[in-house]
Amino acid sequence: MARLYREQALGYRTQHAELVERTRAAGPLLPGTPGSLVERSASGRAYWYRVYSAVPGGKPVEDYVCKASDVDALEAMRARIEFAQRCEREVSLLRKLGYQAADKKSARVLVELHNRGLFEAGLVLVGTLAFAAWLNELGAVIPAPARTLDIDLARADRLALAAPVPLLESLRKTTLPFQPVPAFPSRAPSTSMKLPGSEGLRVDLLAPGRTLGEAIPAPDLEWAAQGVPFYDYLLAGAERGAALAGGQCIPVRLPRAGRFVCHKLFASTRRSGLRDKAVKDRGQALVLGGVLAESFPSEIAQAFDDAPKAMIDPVRTL
Repeated sequence: MARLYREQALGYRTQHAELVERTRAAGPLLPGTPGSLVERSASGRAYWYRVYSAVPGGKPVEDYVCKASDVDALEAMRARIEFAQRCEREVSLLRKLGYQAADKKSARVLVELHNRGLFEAGLVLVGTLAFAAWLNELGAVIPAPARTLDIDLARADRLALAAPVPLLESLRKTTLPFQPVPAFPSRAPSTSMKLPGSEGLRVDLLAPGRTLGEAIPAPDLEWAAQGVPFYDYLLAGAERGAALAGGQCIPVRLPRAGRFVCHKLFASTRRSGLRDKAVKDRGQALVLGGVLAESFPSEIAQAFDDAPKAMIDPVRTL
């Protein structure tokens, strides 16, 4: 029988780990492509700008850097561009080696959320992108890339922010044309945003809730979250991690891997009428569970021990 995954070579795992550590220490990341520095003149004075592509297919963007006389600011930006170029090369190599990387639009969204401090404040990346991030972290390669058109975000409690950070405004700051997805019933607040078209990227905000789909206020993000049963279990003890996307490595927060496996198995039992999603949930749980069972068996055992009885009982029948 074919294996569900294979292990990365130790050298490649070390390379990924070092990239993650450098990115965590880098602070805010440059949005879009690394770009280049261009000098402009106006009214007899010279200024430096960073010229880059903010989103795929978009017009070039010019961000002011400094006056021509400000050598320190210019050198600091040159160093940030060189760092971004190095990351781009390393992510490209890791992708060829079987590491999971999301697309450039997802990268633009994740970078914006990181730069606004939302992951540091407690926002958690869940769903398929979290699954991909854990495969990378654990050095596991699967036969095909983990594709998704969704970015699933979650919050267990109010984020540790000094002031609200509007989620929709943050996404529109990327210059991507996100629009709220109408809720049902129509009077309910929206919990999702989406780009135009049937293949447009969608961003969902999720939170613990007794009833699946109930709208839960998220005033810290000036938005609403979609309730999901037992998400309090999933999000407890979320860890620092990183996601590869586009040509960037972005620090994020991830649910603990063992709890991710348990909750995915539970979710697969609740996909009434959505067989494809149930199969996807179960497949991700089996792969990641297999990795943990071989390398970190205590992690998966503890996750099952900590799971609420009402959540784990349906899983035992699988």
